[in-house]
Amino acid sequence: MKFPKEGDFITIQSYKHDGLLHRTWKDTTVLKTTENAIIGVNDHTLVTESDGRKWVTREPAIVYFHKKYWFNIIAMIRDTGTSYYCNLASPYFLDGEALKYIDYDLDVKVFANGEKRLLDVEEYERHRKQMNYPADIDFILKENVKILVDWINQEKGPFSESYVNIWYKRYVELRKR
Repeated sequence: MKFPKEGDFITIQSYKHDGLLHRTWKDTTVLKTTENAIIGVNDHTLVTESDGRKWVTREPAIVYFHKKYWFNIIAMIRDTGTSYYCNLASPYFLDGEALKYIDYDLDVKVFANGEKRLLDVEEYERHRKQMNYPADIDFILKENVKILVDWINQEKGPFSESYVNIWYKRYVELRKR
């Protein structure tokens, strides 16, 4: 895959540690690329699960991927406010097919009212044992939960209302072209 630019569509694929495909998002719109990050948007995007089930995202969502952090962030824009779903995951990489990352089960959900929840701890522990996550991966993920919570508390980057507004406005402008 050539390095995507603003307005391009890319496929996003998440895998599990054992190398099996977990989930695919088709036609994510790229809003910005830098040396280390990709910002995009999913809006009524087709998602295919590993078991073949398909569904479509319900609302616009700004997606943020980074090459150095072990998480990605989805800012879901709803009438009731923006909520966030954050996957603890490997940094992304691009190949000829898609933007790819390994999903490590742990998730942080931030509700529109600011409430935070760490999700899927039991699933993480089960998969950590089943797939033999190395100790260094376990350590990195737990450290990145701390970084993520710090970003949330500081309203840094994707957790800033102005960030979401800027990128959603850019998406609307691109859609009009």
